[in-house]
Amino acid sequence: MPRPAGRCCSSGALRRRLPVLGWLPRYSLRWLQLDLVAGVTVGLTVVPQALAYAEVAGLPAQYGLYSSFVGCFVYCLLGTSKDVTLGPTAIMSLLVSSYAFHDPAYATLLAFLSGCIQLAMGLLHLGFLLDFISYPVITGFTSAASVAISFSQVKNILGLRGIPRQFFLQVYETFRRIGETRVGDATLGLACLVVLTGLRCMKGHVPRGYQMEPLLVRMGHLIVWAVATARNALVVLFAGLVAYSFQVTGSQPFMLTGETPKGLPPFQPPPFSKVTANGTVPFGQMVQDLGAGLAVVPLMGLLETIAIAKSFASQNSYRIDPNQELLAMGCTNLLGSFVSSYPVTGSFGRTAVNAQSGVCTPAGGLVTGTLVLLSLAYLTSSFYYIPKAALAAVIIGAVAPMFDAGIFRTLWRVKKLDLVPLCVTFVLCFWEVQYGIVAGILVSGILLLYTIARPPIEVSEQGVLLLQPASGLHFPAVEHLREAVHQRALAAGSPARCVVLDCAHVSSIDYTVVRGLADLLQELLKKGISLVFCSLQPHVLHVLLSANLEGFQHFPSLEEAEQELQGSNWVLFHDADETMLPTPGLIQ
Repeated sequence: MPRPAGRCCSSGALRRRLPVLGWLPRYSLRWLQLDLVAGVTVGLTVVPQALAYAEVAGLPAQYGLYSSFVGCFVYCLLGTSKDVTLGPTAIMSLLVSSYAFHDPAYATLLAFLSGCIQLAMGLLHLGFLLDFISYPVITGFTSAASVAISFSQVKNILGLRGIPRQFFLQVYETFRRIGETRVGDATLGLACLVVLTGLRCMKGHVPRGYQMEPLLVRMGHLIVWAVATARNALVVLFAGLVAYSFQVTGSQPFMLTGETPKGLPPFQPPPFSKVTANGTVPFGQMVQDLGAGLAVVPLMGLLETIAIAKSFASQNSYRIDPNQELLAMGCTNLLGSFVSSYPVTGSFGRTAVNAQSGVCTPAGGLVTGTLVLLSLAYLTSSFYYIPKAALAAVIIGAVAPMFDAGIFRTLWRVKKLDLVPLCVTFVLCFWEVQYGIVAGILVSGILLLYTIARPPIEVSEQGVLLLQPASGLHFPAVEHLREAVHQRALAAGSPARCVVLDCAHVSSIDYTVVRGLADLLQELLKKGISLVFCSLQPHVLHVLLSANLEGFQHFPSLEEAEQELQGSNWVLFHDADETMLPTPGLIQ
């Protein structure tokens, strides 16, 4: 007996809102094994990265870990991609550093408000707004972020203190004080960078294991792959052991991470006010202080997550729902703010590790989140000995591949004009992140509007003047079309007595276009020149007929128009009371 339609619809809606219901009933022991391996592998990556990214955000180290586990659990329930992992990233940490004043209270409130905005966008199906951010703008931002984040860690590699965080001042002060470099930090930091780079290259050259190969060869490939994948954790562990050995001997040549509070974060609402030495900062003032961050942080977080999800979905032939991703992101940031998390997003590096480890479902995130919680509960005392130079090397190794040098050459070959928003975004992001993003979007929008206002119009003249717009006609393009007609049809000595407008590529028009065409019809009529339309799409034809234009003529196709008009003198025919004929009216 068929189930009622209402029950089917409600079940389908529930599955869309809780994607876990789609894969959980089919979960198998084989999937569990692969998810465990992937979860542990990602966990070994996320712990050292979380400590490092907290430094980028200008927050104490524990806040990186506080931000790393909620997304693992929430995305397991609400996420539509098996590969994506949510947590702190280099770009989001840079944005938090720019807008949260290196204050945990502001960072946590920013996470709460970002989550509310993202949830609202998901419920209102506003994910399409991200389509208006072009690829050159995204690449310009990520490349600038890669340079800015990498250089911000040079001070830790060199062991310098008191370096300002503003990029240009940072560059000036770093080079001015380069003579104060601490030999121990510089040696350890550069050594970690070399090891991380070598292991990364090694991982890219590990061949796939085949069943016909000897067991020892396959085990060797597996060991190399595992070491290269867990390179961040191994480098941090090695550097910590070196620092601890020096501490035991009574000397310490490195700057250390220092004391990290032990235990899980308290579950409490985010701070809606802040007590300072000068009084209490109310909620309204805190929101005002966050300023443009309330727009930039949620949008860039969503953009990064959806871009990563779409990338891996296309590689693995499954679909993702952008609006559901918005809901997952919003819930993660909203709930994360109750455990002192700063805003998080999808991590490309950890997502790649997750996919390469053979993850089958989002359940792998449960293992990763559990490892982070265990680290907070039992390992925080060990974080004291981690050298800042080692964490700086981890950050540089993670963000350096984000700089896309090849995009400049590619855009030069494909479309040189796209270099303009790329360069504008790239340069201005070093000044202020929001200025770079907004300026890039504005430049992209202007270039887009220019193509709408000045569509290519192919003009040919063979007895009749034929104009073929290569794209749609919108109100900014009316004057451009009239100018093209005036230059050819109304020019002195022009033989054309009839103008044919081929609208095969015009899918929609607006009222301003209709009025412009009406004026053009009257101008040509006074000069004794006919304006004939052909290949009108049904919707466009309906609009023009509804406008009741005097002298409006049309043919179903360009061929029919040419056959009727070629080589003849035509006079417009219209009723004396200036009403439009129901069908094209021409007399010879």
